[in-house]
Amino acid sequence: MRGRPVVNFFQVGLLVMLLVAVALLAAIATMHFAIHGAEVQVPSLKAMTVAEARSLASGLGLNLDVDNRYYSSDVAAGHILSQSPAPGTVVRREWRVRVAESLGPQKVEVPDAVGTDQRVAVLKLRRVGLDLGVTAHLPYSKAVEGTVLAQDPPAHAQGIERPSVNLLVAAPGDDSPDGFVMPDLTGLPVVTAQAALGEVGIKSATPTFVDVPIAPVGSGNEQPKLPVNPGAVIAQLPAAGTRVEQSAQVKLTVAK
Repeated sequence: MRGRPVVNFFQVGLLVMLLVAVALLAAIATMHFAIHGAEVQVPSLKAMTVAEARSLASGLGLNLDVDNRYYSSDVAAGHILSQSPAPGTVVRREWRVRVAESLGPQKVEVPDAVGTDQRVAVLKLRRVGLDLGVTAHLPYSKAVEGTVLAQDPPAHAQGIERPSVNLLVAAPGDDSPDGFVMPDLTGLPVVTAQAALGEVGIKSATPTFVDVPIAPVGSGNEQPKLPVNPGAVIAQLPAAGTRVEQSAQVKLTVAK
């Protein structure tokens, strides 16, 4: 009779431990579903229309932001060109998926803004559906303050990527420059490119000379490619259109 209370106590202890274990397992399972239930796999949105992509993202609990718009000859206007995060990435719900929208092939001609007042230039750009990109100011006593000195892309350029034009605008001669819009130096003789940079006080690093293969002769209706002249700039860093400070150093790659 004396052993029975010990047995009962042991059984009660086992029952309590079992209940604790079940409660822990339930808590772990609940946490697992709470964590993973709030996660979702990013779908592939490329080539969808923006409306289709937004609807799909919303159905998965994701937010869609159109960050950029680019011209494209491969993807129709209004469709998705690229996305971030990449398809298949696991993210939390309410995550923002950023996409670039295609504007279709370039159909507008870049107007000539050089020599006009900055406000007139902006109106010219907007009239044809282009945006104002980066604006930099250069002290220049030979032009009226606010006059556009240079633009990138240049007038009538074809095959541009972004629907925006960067402007370099004249400032009073005694002002300090707040930056420059990097011009396109490719194709220029390296000495000409270095002189152009030197005129605005930008230094260039020692050029890197590389061998350039001879372009093949065109066949059929294909236009033959012009050979690259020795000493011509074939690449630059920073890229054309980039806003740079006067302290920047430009790196030029030149054909041997």
